[in-house]
Amino acid sequence: MTKSTPPKNILIVGGSLGGLFAGTALTRLGHHVRILERNPTPLLHDQGAGIVAGGDTQAFFAKYDRSSRTTTTTREGKKVDGLVVTSRARQYLDRRGEVIHFEERAQRMTSWDLLYHVLRAGFDGVESGYVEVPRKGEWEGEGVYEYGCTVTGVREVDGGVEVEYEKRVEEGKSEPKRSTADMLIACDGGSSTVRQILLPEVQRAYAGYVAWRGTVLESELSEEAAKTLAEKFTFYHAPALQILAYLIPGRNGTLEKGQRLMNYVWYCNYPEGSPEHNELMTDIHGKKHPVTVPVGGMQPKIWEQQQRYAEEVLPPQFAELVRKTKQPFVQAIMDVISPQQVFQDGKVLLLGDALAGFRPHTAASTSQAAFDAMTLADFMSGKFDLERFQEECTNFAKSVQKAGVEMGDRSQFGDHPLADAESKNMGAVRH
Repeated sequence: MTKSTPPKNILIVGGSLGGLFAGTALTRLGHHVRILERNPTPLLHDQGAGIVAGGDTQAFFAKYDRSSRTTTTTREGKKVDGLVVTSRARQYLDRRGEVIHFEERAQRMTSWDLLYHVLRAGFDGVESGYVEVPRKGEWEGEGVYEYGCTVTGVREVDGGVEVEYEKRVEEGKSEPKRSTADMLIACDGGSSTVRQILLPEVQRAYAGYVAWRGTVLESELSEEAAKTLAEKFTFYHAPALQILAYLIPGRNGTLEKGQRLMNYVWYCNYPEGSPEHNELMTDIHGKKHPVTVPVGGMQPKIWEQQQRYAEEVLPPQFAELVRKTKQPFVQAIMDVISPQQVFQDGKVLLLGDALAGFRPHTAASTSQAAFDAMTLADFMSGKFDLERFQEECTNFAKSVQKAGVEMGDRSQFGDHPLADAESKNMGAVRH
């Protein structure tokens, strides 16, 4: 943006990675951005989730991040990527823990909490142990992050958009607020409130299985598990289940060996409405969650059952990860895609998961958020028009969402070509 181009005042609903990607790109263009986040605390809770840092994610940080995490160089002048752990190979195990397929294939892995804190440092100057706050650019717009805001209404007004929301002022008490902006961008996830207001008929659908997730400190792994899993992207397939693992940065984003985290995702089938599914998604306080039972909320007996199940059906290296996990959480796998992205002549836009929720098999949700943010920045800077912007984002969303459904259904309800032969013959215990 040049000095002669007037900046826009933009509201973003949703302050996780998607909202921060969009907010960062827009403030770099000189626009003033205010993020409204529903969470009642200043920082979102870290669940220790791993992320495959795809090409779009890497491209976003290379273009927009100015922190030491992505600008450090060695004495030899080599640029250091302080955001990732590199996995050098992709491999599949059998039930005994033996490698049955191996290929050299480098992939970069990172963590949700590291990306979140790097983005917050750049967007609104949040200090943390992850990264130093970078200096703002001369023409950079203002970034404001407001938490405790639950959107209740959206309507078009002269020259812009008005958003109604409840602002939390103290425990159990909130006040109605209104805010007007030139644009509204919905980055509020697969259960997007903004999308539900605009398209109430579009709802998430349960795919019939869940993802158990957890991490284990690298130094706590046995010698055998570390030898098999460290710096490799490792999979195990059997009928009705899949588990995978890879290393991610550790506490405060450390990349030091021994202090990194072994992250895993374990897919298991639970028929919708079954007693097992209902009990699984009900937390220690008796509250049933539609999508995620958060860290600390799982019933102890449920986790103990799952740990015993791991010993029965998983290779020993993966069973060890489950056994040593201290803070597990579980997510129901959901499908959703919006038939429309642009509303009110471009004043309201859906981005990322609010547009299309991908199954985790694609490892593309973060990449989608980064891609959409960069595409939005190209549109806002005049590189192409609104129609082209919508075409780019929706084509990405449709193709990856479809691929995710196919990958997930093959994994959980079909016959994966690299599934363990012994487990195929014996069948698998299904929840």
